[in-house]
Amino acid sequence: MSEDESAAWPVALRGVTESVVTTLGPNELWNVAALGLHAPEDGDQRVTARTWGRTRTWRNFTERGGGYVQFTTDPLDFVEAALTTREEAEPVLDSADAWARVEVDRLDEGRRGGTQWVEWALSPTETAVEHRTVPTTNRGYYAVVEATVAASRLDVPSYDRETLLDRLAYFAEVVEKCGGERERAAFERLRESVDADLPFDW
Repeated sequence: MSEDESAAWPVALRGVTESVVTTLGPNELWNVAALGLHAPEDGDQRVTARTWGRTRTWRNFTERGGGYVQFTTDPLDFVEAALTTREEAEPVLDSADAWARVEVDRLDEGRRGGTQWVEWALSPTETAVEHRTVPTTNRGYYAVVEATVAASRLDVPSYDRETLLDRLAYFAEVVEKCGGERERAAFERLRESVDADLPFDW
């Protein structure tokens, strides 16, 4: 573990790395949400992330100035972070393989497709690696991650709903064929969280 003003990220970041972030709400509980981390192209730049809309993460970043970014491969935790309202008494999830406590600075803001976005710079101040794992590839897990993206856009007017439903049907087939018990449980949680008649059934 390290704790200082310029702690290094506990994992290597490239492109957009999907993470789970917990931020402290006004009720003193930690809100759990998904957050895409944009790795800097220049080594001197900071990692950035965008919040879309006036979400709990946006509110808590604004009012608290930070949170805990976590790296987990648990598909059910990821779906609940992305599509449900989940709150915890402690900031770090049991499934987190590594985490970073971050401070955030507002860099920019705007609107796209009628939705407000805010870009934040994230600076880690404390980090830890909880579990070292051997990487494996399971198509079902990655299908769950992509499905959460499609599901989160179903009610956004700038996205074509039928296209998104087709994607969800495809990802459901991948999870059914390739996923394990945890991936199937995650997709069932996705079904419960989406207010739509999805074009597939188990």
